[in-house]
Amino acid sequence: MQLIIKIVVNAVAIWVATAVVPGVRVSEGDASLGRKIITLLVVGAIFGLVNALIKPIVKLFSLPFYVLTLGLFAFIVNALMLMLASWLAEQLNISFHIDDFFWSAIGAAIVVTFVSMVLNLVLPDND
Repeated sequence: MQLIIKIVVNAVAIWVATAVVPGVRVSEGDASLGRKIITLLVVGAIFGLVNALIKPIVKLFSLPFYVLTLGLFAFIVNALMLMLASWLAEQLNISFHIDDFFWSAIGAAIVVTFVSMVLNLVLPDND
C-alpha cells in the first residue's frame, strides 16, 4: 500500500509541476483525462524508481556540495533526477518531457519537492 501511495504522491507532484512550470509537459495534444492520469502514474513510478536506485549514489558523491550549500544542492539533484526520468520516459514512448535544465527542471524540482513534502505530511504513515 505504501508503494502505491508514493507513486500517487509523485504523480500528483509532477502534475502540479506541469500545471505551474512552463516547459514541463505530459500527454501533449488532445489526450483524454484517463490517458493523462495513467501517464502521470507511470511517470510517478519511473521517478520513484530513479529516486530509489540512482539518487542515493548521486547524493553520496555530491555530499560536499550539500554541505557547502547547506542543503540547497538537493534541488539540483532533484532536477537531475527529473531530467533522467524524462529521458527514460521518452525512451519508453511515454509522453513526458522537460524542455531545459535550468528553468524547467529546477523549477519543476522545487515544485515537486514542496508538493511531495506537503502530501507526505498530510497522508498518514503506517509505521
